[in-house]
Amino acid sequence: MAGIKWPALLITPLVLAACAPHVPTKYTDTKAGFLDVSTQTSGAIGKRTAFAQTRAENDALTGEVRGMVQGKTISADTAVQAALLNNKGLQASYANVGLSAAEVWQQSTPQNPVVSLGLFGVGAPELGLYQTLETMIAFNLLDVKTRKQRIAVADARFQQAQLNAVNDTLLLANQTRQAWINAVAAFETLSFLRKAGEAAGAGAELAEQLGRTGALNKAGQAREFAFNAELAGQVARARLDATLAKEELTRLMGLWGSDVDYFVPDALPSLPESLARVSSIEAAALSNRVDLKVAKAGLEAQARAFGLTDQTRLVTDLELIAGFESEREREGGNTDTSTRPQIELEFAIPIFDTGQARMRKAELAYMQAANSLAEKAVNVRSEARSAEVSYHSSYKIARHYRDVVVPLRTTIEEEGLLSYNGMITNTFELLTDVREKLASSLEAANAKRDFWMAQANLTAAIYGGGSGAAGDGGGMTIAAGGGAGH
Repeated sequence: MAGIKWPALLITPLVLAACAPHVPTKYTDTKAGFLDVSTQTSGAIGKRTAFAQTRAENDALTGEVRGMVQGKTISADTAVQAALLNNKGLQASYANVGLSAAEVWQQSTPQNPVVSLGLFGVGAPELGLYQTLETMIAFNLLDVKTRKQRIAVADARFQQAQLNAVNDTLLLANQTRQAWINAVAAFETLSFLRKAGEAAGAGAELAEQLGRTGALNKAGQAREFAFNAELAGQVARARLDATLAKEELTRLMGLWGSDVDYFVPDALPSLPESLARVSSIEAAALSNRVDLKVAKAGLEAQARAFGLTDQTRLVTDLELIAGFESEREREGGNTDTSTRPQIELEFAIPIFDTGQARMRKAELAYMQAANSLAEKAVNVRSEARSAEVSYHSSYKIARHYRDVVVPLRTTIEEEGLLSYNGMITNTFELLTDVREKLASSLEAANAKRDFWMAQANLTAAIYGGGSGAAGDGGGMTIAAGGGAGH
């Protein structure tokens, strides 16, 4: 094929490749975007995060977490750190950041030209191998025209993915802290109920003895027996709640096998002596809430996508096809070869699909993102106010139980014991005082639990990672959680 300039056809793609834009390393790095995620989460909660991509990195994190928890009584901070290093769902969220970075990388790379070779008249004995050779190379012109806009859209999605990963990290940290609070509170509740059960058992035993002597009628005996039986059921329920509470904590930390052999404290920490009021909590939440930043990034991505849709509303496919056609002819024993250049422009004619539907969809998607952002801003303000009110109110309630109710019940119990020793108070009255003091202690423990939950929700209301609730209600039975041991 003497008439075709093969070097020109081969060099053209190489020249185009040399003109391809340079892709920044922030998109091509193996942990693209993770440094920004780690920096933002560390600033919010002061905990380390890690993105494991190899077997060795996963094994190292597993060993580190095992050293933190196995056979030890862990604090809330330790539980949170273990979850951030070991939770596989969080690792999947970090991988999504890498996927979005790879998408920017992909959009930054020009589409490969398509080369086609055609042989016509193959096997003609008088012409040799072929009669006509057609060589074409196709370039997508629309790809060149829209690449900058597509890169901008992909970059907006990349920023949004990073913020989503930060929010997922804060959410896991908050869930783990709350699960730890639930687990410890469940064991503290179980401890109080066991003490109440001991008192109830003593009362039932005394009632049985007095019944034998006739000093206590059947109604009085049944009353003590019923109370003892009901309390035994409450103890069993509390033991189940504690087991489930610790199991939820175990799940969030991503532990299994022998790694679940850890302990939580028997009681929640004491209340702080005082609280520092958070100034301008609404402004702090609007400035720091990651989910609000996610919504803003989503709006920006929709705006850029709208611009891209507008650019491609009419022309959705535009290709330039260039090449050569070489044809052989034999006449009078001589073979002549003629070569002719060819250029084609290929595009879709917008007869049926004029792009109006796609423009409408893009417009509505933008309006949807804008309204979602506005709603999120209103909700963030409300959540911040609710979290602050819950934080300070739950502290006052917990202090009221600790400083007023429990001391009064303690005084009643002590005075009842003195009267009992002085043969003034009977045994059942003394047992009643003991039970009432234990009930007040249980209420005080629940109020303390509500305070620590409110504190966790306050942090979430400012930085993100909360479920939207400003606080959880208390009760004798502690919700969620676990605790296979103290």
